[in-house]
Amino acid sequence: MSGPVLVTGAAGLIGTWLRGSLPERGWAVRSLDVAPIADVRPGEEQLVADVTDLAAMVDACTGATAVVHLAGIATESTWPAISHSNIEGTYATLEAARRAGVQRVVLASSNHATGYTPRPEQGLLTEAEAPHRPDTYYGVSKATMEALGSLYADRYGLDVVCLRIGSAFPEPTTVRQLATWLSPTDTVGLVDAALRAPSPGFAVVWGVSDNTRRWWDLTAARALGYESVDDAEVYAAELLEVHGEPDPTDPVHARVGGEYATAAFDADVIEARQAAPEEP
Repeated sequence: MSGPVLVTGAAGLIGTWLRGSLPERGWAVRSLDVAPIADVRPGEEQLVADVTDLAAMVDACTGATAVVHLAGIATESTWPAISHSNIEGTYATLEAARRAGVQRVVLASSNHATGYTPRPEQGLLTEAEAPHRPDTYYGVSKATMEALGSLYADRYGLDVVCLRIGSAFPEPTTVRQLATWLSPTDTVGLVDAALRAPSPGFAVVWGVSDNTRRWWDLTAARALGYESVDDAEVYAAELLEVHGEPDPTDPVHARVGGEYATAAFDADVIEARQAAPEEP
């Protein structure tokens, strides 16, 4: 570990988890976001930059051991916003890593890269059984992220690990998340494994805790060294009492992307929602 790990989007939820926990695992952290971070930790470097600014990203990557790329819009939005922030930002991050000589990049992909994939009727879904079937423009940006990662691994020899993150929240809040939850502790453990795995080349792995009700196979993640310590089942009784057992014919429970694969995320709906004035 000759240099820090650059974490883009460090002010976000996952970035905050990593900033707090990666140092405990031996990693120095260089945090980057578009706005200053208020609670800088002892020994933490902080950079203020736009992840789509290639020159700024080359400077940020210089001297880093690895990059964990989280920056971008974390839900569905308009095409201009998604394509600029998420796609241009991923390109700039990978290209900056290449120019600065950073060998390893961990990309925060998403289950929404394959959101229209049907939930398996039995057994667990491997990454190979879930090719790109994005459910939104956001999902397209994550499929593009994986494609760019593959390009930089094949053409330039970078080690690129794409984490298809499920529902990364402090705790599950819906019945669907009993299957898709990725706990804070497991998020840190998965990123740590992606940073340490010897010569992974190009890898795409599900980012989910070892939930009793999970749909996704963890074999590929475990091959990196990931060992989940959490299970959403501890929240099941409370959530099922309120919401009942999931209906497997409901699109929210029938496809990998959940509600993102429903009409509620049509482009016109999203644009209208964003154009509506905020309630006081």
